[in-house]
Amino acid sequence: MIRPSISKLAAVCLAVGIGLMPALARAERADRDKPMNIESDALRYDDKTQTSTFTGRVVLTKGTIVMRGARLDVRQDDQGNQFGTMQAEPGKRAFFRQKREGLNEFIEGEGETIEYDSKTDTVRFLRRAEMRRLAGTELQDEVFGSVIVYNNITEIYTVDGAQRSDGAPSAAAGGRVRAVLAPRNGAQPGASAPSAPAAPLKPSGAMTGTGGGAAK
Repeated sequence: MIRPSISKLAAVCLAVGIGLMPALARAERADRDKPMNIESDALRYDDKTQTSTFTGRVVLTKGTIVMRGARLDVRQDDQGNQFGTMQAEPGKRAFFRQKREGLNEFIEGEGETIEYDSKTDTVRFLRRAEMRRLAGTELQDEVFGSVIVYNNITEIYTVDGAQRSDGAPSAAAGGRVRAVLAPRNGAQPGASAPSAPAAPLKPSGAMTGTGGGAAK
């Protein structure tokens, strides 16, 4: 982990070569080798916990990855695994976007908190969560819930309509998932070649939730 020595910094722009972000839905493989650039109004580094905290209009880019939020905490364990948590301002949502490999398609997601785990290669969108697939600028698939978890290894996502007080997903606390899925007939408009249509996002066998729908 890079150890910054910065004081009274009004704007922070760092290029850190760490592979924090997991690939998402066959995301651009080249992103893994790109440097991570973070801009913010302030930075605080804790050497004891190996944690960097960026605050104020945080913007992260890494290849085709773009993230925005109010606060980003980045840490690294002894095995070199990176973990990141992006938080939004009160009443707003943090944002994530990444291009899919070999296609003119993008995965976007929003949530009050977005968590990344490079060890398990997963991304979690928490509270007022939304994830969508765009072919160019055209919306293809969209899901809403309280918690959305995407596993890049299995290319499977799960959506929960409600969240327990301890932060874990629950189907009994009230709330339903909502999904908008485009038909798969014909070539996808965002595909780079008509003979190779894009693979859709894969929901798990069961998407849970009861009660009222989640709002944007």
